[in-house]
Amino acid sequence: MANLKTLAEREEKKRKFESGHSLCSGCGLPIAVRTILNSVDGPVVASNATGCLEVATTRFPTSAWNIPWIHNAFENAAATISGVESAYRMLKKKGKTEKEINFVAFAGDGGTYDIGLQSLSGALERGHDFTYVTLDNGAYMNTGIQRSSATPKGASTTTAPAGEERYGKQEKRKNLTEIVAAHGIPYVGQASISNLTDLSNKAEKAFNKNGPTFLNVLSTCQLGWRVPPEKSIEIAQKGVDTCFWPLYEVDEGEYNITYEPKEKLPVEEWLKPQKRFASLFKVANQDVVDEIQNDVDSDWEELKAKSS
Repeated sequence: MANLKTLAEREEKKRKFESGHSLCSGCGLPIAVRTILNSVDGPVVASNATGCLEVATTRFPTSAWNIPWIHNAFENAAATISGVESAYRMLKKKGKTEKEINFVAFAGDGGTYDIGLQSLSGALERGHDFTYVTLDNGAYMNTGIQRSSATPKGASTTTAPAGEERYGKQEKRKNLTEIVAAHGIPYVGQASISNLTDLSNKAEKAFNKNGPTFLNVLSTCQLGWRVPPEKSIEIAQKGVDTCFWPLYEVDEGEYNITYEPKEKLPVEEWLKPQKRFASLFKVANQDVVDEIQNDVDSDWEELKAKSS
């Protein structure tokens, strides 16, 4: 299992993902990707759905990727890596390679929760041996901060804006981690950029399983969340400590909470620092904050029951 020292040593040994990209300061994406890639030994091949990560790391003629990397459309990261993994298995069967290669797909929440869900579900059902990583920043950030089904209730986006008639998105976010877990795959982990050791350990477990595995990673977007870049990690940790984004895993069907806050914070401490939730803190919308707190409390108690 990794710690911060071993992660740093792996980074120096082989840089699979370089600095020098054009992702925003305070963006959680490079933190997550670097940590995950540093958690796997040996060769790794990646597919990457269209989005901030793809656009900002591959501006011709440069690339931040030091591994074989494939760009694909929003909706087919899972299908792409499934095809590559299938071709690899055939080459091994024919004796044309003996290399042990890992396969990973990276996509945002829009490209997973919404557009790519069918492709992901099919790949999981077929049992391809790969790890799928959702980098969840809660909206279609690359195309203009439009709402996705990962957008939390109450958040203001360009397609669900806060105004005189509405406070922002009206619906509760989709629980994708549980949807994926329902496929009965070997490993599912929910992680955050604020807990790198936890993220790395989950990535290592995922890569070492046979069959499809999944990681859902909370990844701050300073532009869409409207927070200062230097507060990126702190804000993500608030999501964890309020249990809005609990850290847990489903390992061979067994639930395990990997981090339990010493003191569970009220959800307001996660919402208030983000200006996308500013409309919730008007007197008329206090009931919405209460609803969000009730949802968080209910989900947390349900998760603890599954983990007992």
